[in-house]
Amino acid sequence: MKEELVVLVNDKDEKIGLMPKLEAHEKGVLHRAFSVFVYNDKGQLLLQQRALHKYHTPGQWANTCCSHQRDGETSIDAGRRRLEEEMGFVTDLMYRKSFIYKASFDNGLTEHEFDHIMIGRYNQDPKVNPDEVTDFKWMHIPDILVDIELNPEKYTAWFKIIMTEHLDAIKL
Repeated sequence: MKEELVVLVNDKDEKIGLMPKLEAHEKGVLHRAFSVFVYNDKGQLLLQQRALHKYHTPGQWANTCCSHQRDGETSIDAGRRRLEEEMGFVTDLMYRKSFIYKASFDNGLTEHEFDHIMIGRYNQDPKVNPDEVTDFKWMHIPDILVDIELNPEKYTAWFKIIMTEHLDAIKL
């Protein structure tokens, strides 16, 4: 299987090249990414627990889905593609905001991403892809914030950053 390429960008989200995903994370190079937040009509956010064999943050909880845009792919199209691949459903998404973050992991890898936040709605349980997701749960934002405070090690770096610094962007 050919390794996926990520889109390298500058701080204005302008494409400056392509690089294999693992190499970009080894070098900590800024690249384009997205984070999708899907809510049900009860106002609960759908969280996923990352598969245990992921090369970083295995078993940690994160937003509904997140990944990288392919070259020439819009953030909305990428979000819809990965929702289907990871969570087994597709829904309309709305772009909310972008931000840059950098987070290093114990295994020497670094996420340095120009992250595009999108939100959507869905009212059924997902049919998760076990290659990508170990488990899922629906939670209200206040409960998530309390759990992050009590158990920060259970959550991915980008999810904690979004939940603490960009909460306005994910509100319905």
